[in-house]
Amino acid sequence: MSCSSASIDDYAGTNPKLDLAEFFNGKLTAAGVVQDFSGKVTRKFTVTMQAHWNDTPQGKQGVINEWFVYDDGEKQTRVWTITDKGNGKYQGTANDILGIAHGEAQGSALRWRYDMILPVDGSEYQVHFDDWMFLVDQNTIINKSDIIKFGLTVAQVTLVISKQV
Repeated sequence: MSCSSASIDDYAGTNPKLDLAEFFNGKLTAAGVVQDFSGKVTRKFTVTMQAHWNDTPQGKQGVINEWFVYDDGEKQTRVWTITDKGNGKYQGTANDILGIAHGEAQGSALRWRYDMILPVDGSEYQVHFDDWMFLVDQNTIINKSDIIKFGLTVAQVTLVISKQV
């Protein structure tokens, strides 16, 4: 029996259908944890988000502003610019993302893959994120990310994102 990872195609036809422009629109909040390679929770955090979408010559484009507050008092800001490329394909950029993030959606799931500069204890590390989002209902997404360095998962992030209605 061989090991293989899930494919976005595994979620084709699942419901509810995830529409990024519909979900990530307006004010959202999130709460999450970071776990190290052993599963131990090393950080907790909350996120406030504000998002909107516009039609552009490149396609439908969204801006998601994220304000993070960690349990140790650290604060971070990230601004995503996401372009809907059609047929469930997305591209995104942000201040701490290296190059372009590539996303693909099927049914209720979205998979993002990107490289990032991650600050840890005063140092910076280049890591790869394998980021999955699952729409639970019209107001809730569960986001699970593997943080990978040299081909090994060194940490995981779990985040619950809620639309503020």
